[in-house]
Amino acid sequence: MTATKIELRENAKRGGGQPKEWLQTLYTFAVPPNYLADGHESFGRLRVINEDRVTVGNGFGFHSHQEFEIFSYLVRGELKHQDSMDNVEILKRGDIQLTSAGTGIRHSEVCNGNEDVHFVQIWTLPWKGSLKPRYFTRHFTEGEKQDKWALLVAPVGSDGVTLEREGEGPAPVQSDVAFWATVLSPDRTISREMPSKEGERKAYLQVVQTSGFNHGEGKGAHVRVEIGGQSVEMREGDGAFVHASPREELRVTNLGSSTAEVLLFDVDLA
Repeated sequence: MTATKIELRENAKRGGGQPKEWLQTLYTFAVPPNYLADGHESFGRLRVINEDRVTVGNGFGFHSHQEFEIFSYLVRGELKHQDSMDNVEILKRGDIQLTSAGTGIRHSEVCNGNEDVHFVQIWTLPWKGSLKPRYFTRHFTEGEKQDKWALLVAPVGSDGVTLEREGEGPAPVQSDVAFWATVLSPDRTISREMPSKEGERKAYLQVVQTSGFNHGEGKGAHVRVEIGGQSVEMREGDGAFVHASPREELRVTNLGSSTAEVLLFDVDLA
């Protein structure tokens, strides 16, 4: 049996801050040369989790990526995406946009509309290189996430995953990672079993900073994460690395008086 362990990744230990006048960002993993992350280079196939806020009319101009699976989770505001595959899209709250960079793409991400945009960008390592670049979007309502886990991204070949550019169900990722989200009401608890495949199971949780940018001690929403007799309490901006056995029950309880938006990643599903 795997020794169950939860390692808290406190918000104040994330990298980032305000590297540009128009950008507030927080890094979970190393982003050289800006942030070396005290040895937190990745977690399984997870390589980047950046929580970004961009002011109106500003953003990341055209730049290149290769070999990563890149997906953006919109928290608030609008993000205009353009890329070298001729995709142009305005992403809003509830949208997931996934780019399989493969052999190479160029894209830009700019704040659209009349309010700042807040989004979480995630990168995962694909299971093989030199894939054909692909682009996908999905939309999930608040009701689909309210007090339950909604599966937003899952490996190609998983149940309910299609290769349509826009479609129903989770977006397809060429990586052994699944991405879930919930909007959890006060005093509510939700649970989910760790994947059943034998061997150590890993998960990562992140509490989104919905109450505002903060690079210090976690504030705002307050949750407890429990599994296998272990538990940690988390605030907005805090993360947690979970190591457990197959089928162990992971429980998240909202201890505070405000809604908590929590992201969950199943890692190394193979």
